[in-house]
Amino acid sequence: MITGAQLFVKALKEEDVEVLFAYPGGQAIDMFDALYDDDTINVVLPRHEQGLAHAADGYARSSGKAGVCLVTSGPGATNLVTAIATANYDAVPLVCFTGQVPTTLMGKDAFQEANIVDIVKSITKYAVTVRNRESLGEIIRRAFYIAQSGKPGAVLVDIPKDIQQQLGKEEYCSSAKLRAEATSKKSQINLIRKAFELLEAAKRPLLLAGGGVRIARAEKQLSKFAELTGVPVVTTIMGKGGIPSDSPLYYGNVGIHGSFGANKAIEECDLLLSIGSRFNDRVAGAKQNFAKNAKIIHIDIDHSPISKNFRVDLPIVADAKQILSQALARARTLDISEWRKELDGLRSAYPVKIDSDKLNPQDIIQKLNTVFDDVIVATDVGQNQLWTTQFLKLNESRRLLTSGGFGTMGYGLPAAIGAKIANPNTPVIAIVGDGGFQMNVQELATAVINGLPIIICLFNNGWLGNVRQWQELYYGKRYQSTCLRRRTNCPKQCKEMQECPKYVPNFQKLADSYGVKYKMITNIDEIDDAFSFAMQQTDVPTLLEFMIEEEENVYPIVLPGKDLSTVKFGKE
Repeated sequence: MITGAQLFVKALKEEDVEVLFAYPGGQAIDMFDALYDDDTINVVLPRHEQGLAHAADGYARSSGKAGVCLVTSGPGATNLVTAIATANYDAVPLVCFTGQVPTTLMGKDAFQEANIVDIVKSITKYAVTVRNRESLGEIIRRAFYIAQSGKPGAVLVDIPKDIQQQLGKEEYCSSAKLRAEATSKKSQINLIRKAFELLEAAKRPLLLAGGGVRIARAEKQLSKFAELTGVPVVTTIMGKGGIPSDSPLYYGNVGIHGSFGANKAIEECDLLLSIGSRFNDRVAGAKQNFAKNAKIIHIDIDHSPISKNFRVDLPIVADAKQILSQALARARTLDISEWRKELDGLRSAYPVKIDSDKLNPQDIIQKLNTVFDDVIVATDVGQNQLWTTQFLKLNESRRLLTSGGFGTMGYGLPAAIGAKIANPNTPVIAIVGDGGFQMNVQELATAVINGLPIIICLFNNGWLGNVRQWQELYYGKRYQSTCLRRRTNCPKQCKEMQECPKYVPNFQKLADSYGVKYKMITNIDEIDDAFSFAMQQTDVPTLLEFMIEEEENVYPIVLPGKDLSTVKFGKE
């Protein structure tokens, strides 16, 4: 006989959990005590529960394994909510365990009690409170299965303190009562046949790769399919990397900050083959004109996104890797040379670029492209994310981690930490803005105490840049609550200021206080030395503060509420 807490540890080992991101508390202390005698699981102690779960998320995205975290009840559990939503939106397998007050006190306003299951039901695949010791093993088994099967996602298991302490059988559930739905192989073959009939009849076919391609680890199959058929490829932000960025068949990202050529291809195609994309508003712009002349084939492992936003001519519910592997046997070169020539012309005539001779994100990221052959890049959210998705070259050995569906500021640093723990021999870079970086800046301590030489590229423009850009372009430069230098004694109209206050914090002193290496970069010719300096650090993080222009904007940008052809290329 063993306690529920001991069974919890046994379950983690049976599920091959090597790393547990965990923060202790009163209602989880028994599980932490049970971990004390184990020397196989690396228990990582971050500095905040949100950072903890983002780190587990980064670990999962970069390793293909489930990210696992453990926190206490009440505020410990509620601090996970944003990170749970972030992971679930982007189909990341995240398994969260929370302590809970004893079952006898539940519903009685006990200290640090929160009904976390009800709170997260809408942002998880599965959330449950364990009500008796006998079901603990089966519930944990089910949680790991659900998180990693089908379309991956976040799950939460809430374990009351008395369940942790109760004695029970020591056997972990080797199987659970699980139901899986799958399309028969015969049915898939018929659907592939229909898809090829549409594809071969098209004169202007286009393949849209979404995040589902990368989740399924189907990059090789997608690239091979594109090469065999000659069909041009565009991607969503989350799908970038589904085909190498330097492939002649790749025409860029689509959406409100996508390349003009990629967006024009969406408008002009007569067949759109979408794999693993939700067709959300950041991709489609004004929906009435999105792929308006095209038949749409929509492949997704989850039936729910299909026909949610657009009429679909041929829905295929299947795993991207599996369906592409089957399609390769039928693939042949299509006669679409004129279509390709047209898109080649657009790509050449409308490159995505920043016209500036001052230190700018394009030069920084392009230098990163030349310095690192094998790298994992985690971004925060905002302009830094958008510039990265525009200029970072991706392929099989270059991977990008970013919060797409939920757009969570504060994601970049802890995600990079999780990725580095999962990939200790691969360089890991966090690209962050000065606003988002401060949301989980305390995780610098986590990186230091774990000896993680991640490189943090801080794009500092002194603003919440993405919102400031919208205020500049569409709100008459009414910069409300976006200046990070602003103090209470500043006038309402900051244009009246002769000299702005000093920026808080001083990032060099902040880095020094954590034991992080630091360098400020103000000119383009300092970029090389900055990366060389960072690469020399083998057991400590490096913070590279790039002082970019305050009003540097992300272009192109699709005008609000307009279709993808309504583009602003720069300041006028």
